[in-house]
Amino acid sequence: MEDIMRKKLLPAMIAILGGTSGLATADTSTTAAMCDQTINRMPWQLMECVNAYGVKQHLQMFQTIADANGGTRASGTSGYDQSIDYVVNLMSSAGYDVKVQPFAFTSFEKLGASTMVQTAPDSKDYKEDTDFKVMTHSEPGNVTAPVAPVDIHLGPNNNSTSGCEKEDFDNFPAGSIALIQRGACAFGLKAENAAAAGAVGVIIFNQGNTEDRKGLMSGTLGSSYSGGIPVMFATYDVGESLVHARSPQLQMLANVKRIATETYNVIAESKGGNPNNVVMVGSHLDSVDEGPGINDNGSGSAGILEIALKMQYLMPKNKLRFAWWGAEESGLVGSTHYVQNLTEEEKDKIALYLNFDMIGSPNYFNGIYDGDGSSFGLEGPPGSDVIEHTFERFFNLFGQPYRGTEISFRSDYAEFFNEGIAFGGLFTGAEGIKTEEEARRFGGEAGKAYDHCYHQACDDITNINDRALDINVDAAAFTTLIFAYSTKSLENTTIQPPLRANNMRRTVPAKKIEPERWGNDWIK
Repeated sequence: MEDIMRKKLLPAMIAILGGTSGLATADTSTTAAMCDQTINRMPWQLMECVNAYGVKQHLQMFQTIADANGGTRASGTSGYDQSIDYVVNLMSSAGYDVKVQPFAFTSFEKLGASTMVQTAPDSKDYKEDTDFKVMTHSEPGNVTAPVAPVDIHLGPNNNSTSGCEKEDFDNFPAGSIALIQRGACAFGLKAENAAAAGAVGVIIFNQGNTEDRKGLMSGTLGSSYSGGIPVMFATYDVGESLVHARSPQLQMLANVKRIATETYNVIAESKGGNPNNVVMVGSHLDSVDEGPGINDNGSGSAGILEIALKMQYLMPKNKLRFAWWGAEESGLVGSTHYVQNLTEEEKDKIALYLNFDMIGSPNYFNGIYDGDGSSFGLEGPPGSDVIEHTFERFFNLFGQPYRGTEISFRSDYAEFFNEGIAFGGLFTGAEGIKTEEEARRFGGEAGKAYDHCYHQACDDITNINDRALDINVDAAAFTTLIFAYSTKSLENTTIQPPLRANNMRRTVPAKKIEPERWGNDWIK
């Protein structure tokens, strides 16, 4: 954005920052050459110094790391470990207090083609990625056994609960492959119940209650899956044919590797700021196995890295805590581990959490998490509405279009939400399809995915929209700086029950909300 635009917007910015009197005035003649030595205490200074060019220097390093490590930066790989080293070295050199937090997780990798063959009463080869897929976090295995259906309910509008209860497996013939229908509960629970009943393998087929639940899709058993047997997902038609077959027998080969291992989060804090009122900013650092993950989520990770570096000389009133999460692509493992291992007192000290996941999508929209529930009906914890409106003020100031984006629990804010911590953030689109209206408002091409390389090898350095990256990293910098100086505005939340006056007491939901999928993989 042009410097002259920022100068013209100075009065409006000051009006917006009325509640943040801790912001000092400063010379607005900041130049790019001075950015590394400038305090950047004012929004227009910080936004001048934080831009797509700087962020892309980090993205190029992530690409170089992936290129040197088999094309991936997935947690548990050398590519991820080198990404950790890169962030740690820069943040330590910038004077932040940096900690590397290890945690256990289970890595999963497809080694090659898997097979599913009906061997009786007739012979039939099923086609991988057309008729079936190995489920993420399946155990490896090669088994041949009779197929035993489990509490199947075929036909339209069925309400299948197949495999959800241990009683569904009463009289199940041990040593068989369990044929289970999708519906009602998580795939991992169905498979674990089957294993406990003596199954040697599991085929879960789509529910078939509606047309959109008949085809093939990607599913996960979750990183905590403990069934110990291979599991495939199949189309409704495949499942229905096996149900009607006479004494069918299958051979199934899951050509995968699953290993209990360790990976890491990076947590970096400002040396100054009130430790009893923490502003957290986070992004997941890992990619999927299939690619380098430059948009997902190198863009968010590089964005907050560049913001942190350009704020290194700042003396914030509130403690700033930046986080780079591991194993997000395995089911939000790193961020969940972090939050669940905080004491109640430590959770109370977190005033808010800002999440940035995919902020440079090639066919982008400018998405702000729907903290007030006005777009999708689900409110965030108290204060989340104020965070959303703060992002909206930025986009309005610069005449940029935006829309609400759903709180889907598919990113690392999920556990913060479930602990009642106010949150917000930005997202520019993944596998969803851009509408005609969005194309008119944001540009780009209607009828195409926001990110056509989502979770693929082509999510590389060429898969970034520089304009989207520049707009959204400025929005992130603007909002982070405002809350670094004051979180008092959170007291203006309209979400009930309201925050207490000290702005540090959470309202924990009575029941945790679980996501329906992690990344591209459905959970149930």
